[in-house]
Amino acid sequence: MENLLLIVAGVAIILAISYAVFNYFCVKKLEEGTEKMGEIAGAIRIGANAFIKYEYKLVAIIGAVIAVLVFVVISWQAAIAFVIGAVMSASAGWVGMKIATYSNVRVTNTARKTKDVGKTLKVAFKGGSVMGLCVAGFALLGVVIVYLIFGLAAKQIDEIVSGEISKNFITGLPASFTMTLSGYALGCSIIAMFNRVGGGIYTKAADMGADLVGKTEAHIPEDDPRNPATIADNVGDNVGDVAGLGSDLLESYVGSILAAVMLACELYTHTVDFTDAAFLQRLMLFPIVFAGCGLLACVIGISYIVIKPKLSKNVHMELNIATWIAAGVTVAVGAVLSYFMFKDVSWDEMYKWVGFNVGEFSPWLAAVCGIAAGIIIGVISEYYTSYDYKPTQGIAQSSKEGPALTVTQGLATGMISCMLPVVVLALAIFGSYELAGMYGVACAALGMLSFVAATVSVDTYGPISDNAGGIAEMSELDPEVREITDKLDSVGNTTAAIGKGFAIGSAAFAALSLMTSYLYAFTGGDLLLNLIEPITLCGALCGAALPFFFSGLLIKAVAKAARKMVDEVRRQFREYPGILGGTEKPDYKTCIEISSQGALKEMRVPCIFCILFPLITGFVFGPEFVGGVLIGATITAIMLALFCGNSGGAWDNAKKYIEAGGLNEIKAEIEKIEKENAEAAATETENVGKGSPAHDAAVVGDTVGDPLKDTVGPSLDILIKIMSTISLVAVVVFSEYNLFNLLGL
Repeated sequence: MENLLLIVAGVAIILAISYAVFNYFCVKKLEEGTEKMGEIAGAIRIGANAFIKYEYKLVAIIGAVIAVLVFVVISWQAAIAFVIGAVMSASAGWVGMKIATYSNVRVTNTARKTKDVGKTLKVAFKGGSVMGLCVAGFALLGVVIVYLIFGLAAKQIDEIVSGEISKNFITGLPASFTMTLSGYALGCSIIAMFNRVGGGIYTKAADMGADLVGKTEAHIPEDDPRNPATIADNVGDNVGDVAGLGSDLLESYVGSILAAVMLACELYTHTVDFTDAAFLQRLMLFPIVFAGCGLLACVIGISYIVIKPKLSKNVHMELNIATWIAAGVTVAVGAVLSYFMFKDVSWDEMYKWVGFNVGEFSPWLAAVCGIAAGIIIGVISEYYTSYDYKPTQGIAQSSKEGPALTVTQGLATGMISCMLPVVVLALAIFGSYELAGMYGVACAALGMLSFVAATVSVDTYGPISDNAGGIAEMSELDPEVREITDKLDSVGNTTAAIGKGFAIGSAAFAALSLMTSYLYAFTGGDLLLNLIEPITLCGALCGAALPFFFSGLLIKAVAKAARKMVDEVRRQFREYPGILGGTEKPDYKTCIEISSQGALKEMRVPCIFCILFPLITGFVFGPEFVGGVLIGATITAIMLALFCGNSGGAWDNAKKYIEAGGLNEIKAEIEKIEKENAEAAATETENVGKGSPAHDAAVVGDTVGDPLKDTVGPSLDILIKIMSTISLVAVVVFSEYNLFNLLGL
């Protein structure tokens, strides 16, 4: 059975990566359009390649140091797994960035030639699907490689069954399969953190500089070729919203799979009468094969848009159908898989050893809890961020009173939006635990991200469409082209907010599962972490403050880089007045360098800080303190990430609502009712769109939200998982060797 199941996962990986390659070349063979369009796209591509190259050089140095430390302190197996994880994550980010820089101009050209929303959507989604399929395919490929090489070939699974865990040849500490899996997860997390933070600082520094000077001071359109920061802004979309997004969700996906596998190992090791090795093997394989089934389902869902002859103009509906198909097929196939894998195990044993309360369907139902929670959180995020609903429309209305009320209303909306998703998460955690114990909680995280290839495809199409709009503006194409790309982009903002909800929700589930493995690692099976104990409570308080400190570092980094960008754009406008007159070309290269240097310099401190904090506190205060840190950080990071993602998305779409004439329509209706004169109403509504004081206020709100939704929010889910993973890897060391133990405290 085990070989058959691994073959299923292997087929899913091969099919997904092959489909990604096919879509890659299908997009690349399309025409770029005019010479000017090709020139602009080439500049964006060169800027993105240069940044990724320098960023990966820096990350390679830091990664090499960590790999050596893991080799010396933990095990050679964990060190190799760490490198495999880093390579898989970096590869997904690089491929995603490459296809985005090829897709953007081809989306523009399709809109230019066809003037058809559906055909343009198909090209943008094909580009996004390359990223989605590679994220899931590379992640699962790495998991299978680690499982085959270290679990089976190196017999680390046999060691768990026999209870004779090998030791590290230097430290003499246990070097179990759980540590090897943690090494793989850590490699993915390190790359994800640097890609998300570095890319987020880059893109938001450029975006804020372009908006604050170009839109509100010079009153020129977004992506106007006269704006010196516009190329840097478009480069940022590719390195932040594409490469960063891909590495982020790959890390979340890996974390959800391995949390369940590691928990199965710990349950077997620390449950006295759990002696059925075949049942252990199935518990370990279920998350891997379930993820493979989800990947196959995503291929079907993605094919709906790629193969369908004619797509409708309702972009949101088409994207939702693709996602729903992927989710539905995953649920159906998951039920068959769960029955097939666990039907031979007696109900008494399943309940006694693991906590399965509904027999062979327990892990599947727990995964369904995660899928349902993800969908509900997505719907809630859509309500609070889409300009089709009252919260975002309310922010747009408040913009008529100035930027202060715009910011205030957006803050309120973001804070209110945290409540319902957290309630949904709590219910899903409780439900999945009641169905299948802590293993069920890990399965819920897996369920939430089981169709990640589809959600990443939908997410990635957004920044590709945004770039396409920028190229259309800079190439001075027909305004109708920009209208088509803007329609795609506005839906992309909402889908991005939904994707961030999935990421933070799955992070909560995965962090809880990793916490259980962490407790097993140093308590030997007594899963007690007493919050009343002063050392644990102190850790929880410090942990609760940590996401705020981390977020502050990121916002400060964005502000610092954005300030340099603003100064540079103002300098060029001041010293070369011909730029605004259209007689001189702006200096794009300097702005790209400012964003690149700012991102590479400013990302180091927050990234290294989140890596070192659990290690330093562990070696000083011990495992109970770090356990408290993980609890406190997880709770506040969930709230803060939801707040940042939803408030930032709402500010952005409030601006787009004004640009689309939403306030004009509302005001016209009011005037018609009051004066019963449509002509007078239309006259009085002319100044509530682009370039109006209300629009300026909305742009300020958008710039406030930019670092929140695209830098801070997405980085927080990585923060809690990277801290949990590092703590799990290092706890075998600092539980024995820490300053408090040495001092007898």
